[in-house]
Amino acid sequence: MSNFTKESILSVHHWTDNLFSFTTTRNPSFCFRSGEFTMIGRKVDEKPLLRAYSLASAHYEDRLEFFSIKAPDGLLTSRLQHLKEGDEIIVSRKATGALVIDNLEDGRNLYLIGTGTGLAPFLSVIKDPETYLRFENVVLLHGCRRVAELAYGEMITEKLPSDELVGDFVRYQLIYYPTVTRDRFRNRGRITDLIVSGKLFTDIELPELEPQHDRIMICGSPGLVRDARELLVAKGFVEGDHGEPAQFVFEKEFAERKSLSSSRKRGHEP
Repeated sequence: MSNFTKESILSVHHWTDNLFSFTTTRNPSFCFRSGEFTMIGRKVDEKPLLRAYSLASAHYEDRLEFFSIKAPDGLLTSRLQHLKEGDEIIVSRKATGALVIDNLEDGRNLYLIGTGTGLAPFLSVIKDPETYLRFENVVLLHGCRRVAELAYGEMITEKLPSDELVGDFVRYQLIYYPTVTRDRFRNRGRITDLIVSGKLFTDIELPELEPQHDRIMICGSPGLVRDARELLVAKGFVEGDHGEPAQFVFEKEFAERKSLSSSRKRGHEP
């Protein structure tokens, strides 16, 4: 287990019956870039049970934060959802992932498209000053079924604008656009539908997507990733990856794993 450290749970927040987040201590030697994920887990019968989780905390914070679903039949989340302060988890010493701005070419607007717990990596990205130095506007799109599932909304709209490090950037450059599909809310509809109809751009007062000016990151359900990729490719966007920056990226680790698990009979692990 030399590739892992033991970290203590500092806090747990239950957003809904299906969503929760938790923070842990952070080993001083652990480094990551905004938008990356790492492997976390617990020991079961003296063996590590691990899954990939995006880091929702900023790369400069002295604690780690994770955002998760609750899957009663999930091998790991069935255990993580019962975490309490003082419990221990194991965390990999390494982080990786495609959702880093280094994988994108320079552009004018950065769109962060997430559904459900796919918001997590973008919470890290919007707390990074470098994000705002690279792009004029940062548009955070968060799609959920229910209003109650729009986690972190208060942090994004009330706390982050007052942050000593990124508050000025957030107030002038961040556009937060939450949308739901099943409840009455000021924004309704699937993110890709709002892009296709043009309503999104009318609401946020920006031009429709153009490969010349816009860069996109995607993290969420297999349906979102599939539809968003098809939409962007049809518009002439080129997909980027490690060492080959381009105009959009998505997190393959989660998209592929969720696609596989959705074909199984019983639920999925986040």
